[in-house]
Amino acid sequence: MASMFGTPSSERQKTANGANFTPYISAGQNIAEVTLKAMVLGAILSVVFGVANAYLALKYGMTVSASIPAAVMSMAILRTLFKQVTVLENNIVQTIGSAGESLAAGITFTIPAFFIWAASPRLAELGYSHEVTALQIFILSMLGGTLGILFMIPLRRYLVQKEHGVLAFPEGTACAEIIIAGEEGGSKAKHVFLGLGLGAVYKILMNGVRVWPESLEHHLTKFLKGGVLSIEATPALFGVGYILGPRVAGYMLSGAVLGYLGIGPLLSFIGSYLPEGVAIPPATVADTHLSQMNADELRTFYIRYLGIGGVSVGGFIALLRAGPTIVHSFGAGIKQILERTGVKKKTVTSRTDSDLPMSWVIFGALAIALVIFFLPGINTTFMAGLAAIMFGFLFVVVAARIVGEIGSTNSPVSGMTIATLLVTSFILISAGASGVIGMVATLSVGTVVCIAVCMSGDIAQDLKTGFLLGATPRKQQLMEFIGLLFPAAAMGFTIFILNDAFGFVQSAEHPNPLAAPQANAMATIVEATFGSGLPWPPIIAGGMIALGIELLGIRSLPFAIGMYLPLSLSTPIFAGGILHWLIKRSKDDTATIGKRHQKGILFSSGLVAGDALIGVMVAALVAGVGSYREYFEAHGGRDTSLSGEYGVWLSLALFAGMAVFGYRYFTSNRHD
Repeated sequence: MASMFGTPSSERQKTANGANFTPYISAGQNIAEVTLKAMVLGAILSVVFGVANAYLALKYGMTVSASIPAAVMSMAILRTLFKQVTVLENNIVQTIGSAGESLAAGITFTIPAFFIWAASPRLAELGYSHEVTALQIFILSMLGGTLGILFMIPLRRYLVQKEHGVLAFPEGTACAEIIIAGEEGGSKAKHVFLGLGLGAVYKILMNGVRVWPESLEHHLTKFLKGGVLSIEATPALFGVGYILGPRVAGYMLSGAVLGYLGIGPLLSFIGSYLPEGVAIPPATVADTHLSQMNADELRTFYIRYLGIGGVSVGGFIALLRAGPTIVHSFGAGIKQILERTGVKKKTVTSRTDSDLPMSWVIFGALAIALVIFFLPGINTTFMAGLAAIMFGFLFVVVAARIVGEIGSTNSPVSGMTIATLLVTSFILISAGASGVIGMVATLSVGTVVCIAVCMSGDIAQDLKTGFLLGATPRKQQLMEFIGLLFPAAAMGFTIFILNDAFGFVQSAEHPNPLAAPQANAMATIVEATFGSGLPWPPIIAGGMIALGIELLGIRSLPFAIGMYLPLSLSTPIFAGGILHWLIKRSKDDTATIGKRHQKGILFSSGLVAGDALIGVMVAALVAGVGSYREYFEAHGGRDTSLSGEYGVWLSLALFAGMAVFGYRYFTSNRHD
């Protein structure tokens, strides 16, 4: 149906000035855009991708973009259920549906820090007793998401329209092309659904029923004591590896190799020369002697602090690298606000150039600052609320510009959040805040800013898609609130379910917690600012390692995340990256390689979503059903799965089989 309304691509002008661009649906055409079916489907996809990415981020430290899968699934579902569907309805579904992933990133990078503090014996001795509630998570989510939406209103004309032909907005442009493709775009949904089904079935058998073990490891006790070889053979990590590609996957693996096959064995060697009863902090004499620690214990006491230092420095360097963009974009953003504020009310704008009014931005931002100030249990100052507004606008501008240049994956969200936490800490300390009160207030402000930044990148891509298709910006901006509301309501419960089932801190109750690397870094930084006695030498050493990597001309953030996460997570990601490399190195023509790669992206996105959704469901059963929890824990080991001693080989064979299937499926022309 789209083709009967659209302007052929050959007739659409693609100039550097967006004012001269003719979209697929011209401004003079009025077709169905915001409909009930589009809003309902978009809200469902938003919750699905939000929950899946929350699990993915907390367990593996990363999220995957939901824009393209949401666009493809929208095409398939709407065309299956309804006879007449317009491209602008599909665009609304994609706009709403992709918001959940961005919200999940902002929440999982910060909120788990509250749970980490609550489980810390060190902070318990200092009197920490704050318990975050699902309502507070919902409110912080809405505040941050609303801030991101509002600040993108005055930036749309500059970043999306005036910079058309300058800023690529890769995900937003890809979504537009998929939607314009019409029936072709709809047929591509089978790749997503196949991946989703395979990932779900694989996860149910492996993680839910426990037919074979999920994690495999071999401790090198003879030739490299303290080292370990391990893999978490899951569909999600394999899919993530394909999406990230071989370069980033290789950086992560190199960080893990340094940590668990280099530093770990070195610490074990040094420990062999220490007398009994001597401990190197943060371990104590009550803990296992350094020479007797296995790889997991070495990570708990030492290597993870190196990773935290590396993640902090890597994120901050990414922020410094964006310095010129910050200055340029901030100035342009201020100029746009001044220009928009001075526009006469009687000015008539076309449908495709109609934004929400500037009064929403100004009064909305002030209202958010007041809500942050009065939010129960947070104890911030009004200056801290204003700091959230100031940093929110600054980094929203930066994030939107960066995703326009190089895509959402490379946005330095961690660095921007760290900078916000540090400055907010100093503001609160100067206002007399200290201890637990200061920590909670600082993290709350950082959460709002982090969510705003994550949301703004997604919104910028969505507005670019709408610009190319001829959508109404005002309607897209309103629909972003729908995309925010439903996953925000679900996210608090998801975090609590995952914490109850697995935890974020290793303990007797939770021997294998979720890693939550970004949240651990944020918690550590805020603790350090308010003087909680952290082990600074390994944190600083990790930062110096990251700095050394940067001096080699390599982006240190993925390397540092690899050093923080267990080796078992980096190995399957690297396997997915290898498949990406094999597909791209084919000697076929460019068009064929492009089709195969797009098929791989869609299939891998499905793998990730299917795996992650079943993971959350299993977590709910573990947390809520005592008998299942007993079964789950009794069959979770290497030799205690239902396949017993053969489980290791079955797990490796099935993982390899999944990789082979992926290669054959991506390269087969029958499935295009």
